[in-house]
Amino acid sequence: MIELDNDLQSRQNARELVRNAKKAQAILATFSQQQIDAIVKNVAQEAAHHAEALAKMAAEETGFGNWQDKVLKNRFASLRVYDAIKDMKTVGIIHDDPLQKVMDVGVPLGVICALVPSTNPTSTVIYKTLIALKAGNAIIFSPHPGARQCSWKAIEIVKRAAEAAGAPAGSVDAISQLTLEATSELMHSKDVSLILATGGEGMVRAAYASGTPTISGGPGNGPAFIERSADIPHAVKDIITSKTFDNGVICASEQSIIVERCIHDEVHRELEAQGAYFMNESEAAKMAALLLRPNGTINPKVVGKTALYLSQMAGFCVPASTRVLIAAQTTVSHSNPYSREKLCPVLGLYVEEDWKAACHRVVELLTNEGLGHTLVIHTRNQDVIRQFCLEKPVNRILINTPAALGGIGATTNITPALTLGCGAVGGGSSSDNVGPMNLLNIRKVGYGVRSIDELRAPGSRPEPQPTIVSPAAGPNRSIFDDERFNAPATAAPAAHPASADDRFASAAAVGADSEINEQNVERVIRQVLERLGK
Repeated sequence: MIELDNDLQSRQNARELVRNAKKAQAILATFSQQQIDAIVKNVAQEAAHHAEALAKMAAEETGFGNWQDKVLKNRFASLRVYDAIKDMKTVGIIHDDPLQKVMDVGVPLGVICALVPSTNPTSTVIYKTLIALKAGNAIIFSPHPGARQCSWKAIEIVKRAAEAAGAPAGSVDAISQLTLEATSELMHSKDVSLILATGGEGMVRAAYASGTPTISGGPGNGPAFIERSADIPHAVKDIITSKTFDNGVICASEQSIIVERCIHDEVHRELEAQGAYFMNESEAAKMAALLLRPNGTINPKVVGKTALYLSQMAGFCVPASTRVLIAAQTTVSHSNPYSREKLCPVLGLYVEEDWKAACHRVVELLTNEGLGHTLVIHTRNQDVIRQFCLEKPVNRILINTPAALGGIGATTNITPALTLGCGAVGGGSSSDNVGPMNLLNIRKVGYGVRSIDELRAPGSRPEPQPTIVSPAAGPNRSIFDDERFNAPATAAPAAHPASADDRFASAAAVGADSEINEQNVERVIRQVLERLGK
């Protein structure tokens, strides 16, 4: 008997998974909304029940973040996501407009290939399972090799829960032999309808290059702008809370602070009071050398580590109370790690003269990395908010909230999600916080409401015309100032029954020449034509 190489075995495993998923999805496609909803509910409840155990597994296996915050992420991915999607109509006729005579029918995509990052290895599994099943799709996971055990455990839990609630076998599954070849086989399979990619830039690019439709999240590089009107203690608390949540591994978290010069001293004092350590030039250089690998990518050794651990790695001492490390910066470039995404509690700090200069710095940072992702503003000035909303190249603008939690929809009412689209500007296909509606095709149904003859002769069918109101003579002039409403009437109009329509009454019944009626209108038209003919 010939023993196959591991890469060949893994490819075969991927092919079998796709075949099984395709069969399972064909059955799922026949389920009612009630059946789908029952499956989704059971998956969410079961995942939430195991939130703590999965969190501890993920923290231990990856070494990223802390398990306490991962519990919250797992609960968010299960209960909060479920609460947001539970009432969505995704099966059959999901929208019916009898007035416009159009309908929308939800059609599942089919089989989804889901890439799982090591930074969120269990919460991503829960979240993607829920949104895929809600849309009537089967899903196959490719976990990150650095988080395979905890991801497989999460997949086992949601798979068992789905099948217990009636989902056919194969609806939820995962590659058992993790190789690049197996993942490639999944991504290139003609029977995979969509890749739902969350992970490193290289993997995301490979997903798009596969030719299979892909929805992805991109790298974040969120600036946090503290404007002069902000509640500074609250702003600082939000930033530090966000940057230390799970030790900074959420891509929406803040990567730099931009502050107006007039409040810089106050912000500096508040940051120090709340646990920030400002690195001197030498310390900042040591940390910069640690943050990036020689090829310019983030060093995995710093991901999800505490500020204390990072300072020890870099070779300098900080107070035991230190929560984040900050380096003052004046430049933005791809080689400057402080102006890029840092999946750990390290921040760059930029001081600008005013909010307009801050705007330019924000755009510069986002152009360097993180286009289309997220930024946060701390301000009480509505004009500043509107200007930022209109001009900044991101798809999530958060106001007075921790960015890591606001971007995913935990502290905001933005759609709860762990895949945050960056849109075309960020090299992606969607700008949404990805949910079930992104995993559906919408079949359009339209009734005929006009004939080809009407299209050829647009004037053959009267179209409603807009009402044109002449401007008043003055801004404060009332219609009741018109002399026609003040002149004494010569005779009271005859009473008409309520149902009568006098628009077609005889002109002979009309009174004075000043009244508006058919006879007088014709007379005025004749006078105008005579005048024009002279």
